[in-house]
Amino acid sequence: MKLDVIKLDGGSAGSADLDDEIYGLEPRIDILHRVVRWQRNNAQQGTHKVKTRRETSYSTKKIYRQKGTGGARHGDRNAPIFRKGGIYAGPVPRSHGHALTKKFRKLGLRHALSSKMATGNLVIIEDAVLAEIKTGALAKQVKNLGWKRALIIDGAEVNENFARAAANIDGLDVLPTMGANVYDILKRDTLVITKAGIEALEARLK
Repeated sequence: MKLDVIKLDGGSAGSADLDDEIYGLEPRIDILHRVVRWQRNNAQQGTHKVKTRRETSYSTKKIYRQKGTGGARHGDRNAPIFRKGGIYAGPVPRSHGHALTKKFRKLGLRHALSSKMATGNLVIIEDAVLAEIKTGALAKQVKNLGWKRALIIDGAEVNENFARAAANIDGLDVLPTMGANVYDILKRDTLVITKAGIEALEARLK
């Protein structure tokens, strides 16, 4: 399939051929959900921690005698039943990540790209290069193009001037091809890919 290519100033720059196996799939929500869940679980720190009864700071002395008090039997004040005692079966530091095959992760990325294509939210630009770091000028161009929440995927490397100019623009993210992922693609309303990014993505997903 073909898609028009534009410049940052909105002018035409010809067209680009897109691979149907990458951009022409019928998006499947179940595949996208599995990949996003894998990404978010791997990103979770898992540093949550509570104190058990052996880690709280009360004395380990038995609080009163076993029999004759008319109350329940208790040991020390660290028991979970008491206020500020240890927590039973609470969270401990652990990894929330789980495995997902490379083949399935590539499939998820193909479906994410296809979903943007299917909804008409895929834009191809000639390049993402700036001669100078001009955030104001770039922000004006982005506004004129109608990109409110956009992700720009470039080739193997991102132009440093462009990346620094885009860093202070709210709602605009820039990633190299190897950083392209399902979660960031779906999170943004508009997906913008450079011609170099198209070639690199096809090489990565073949």
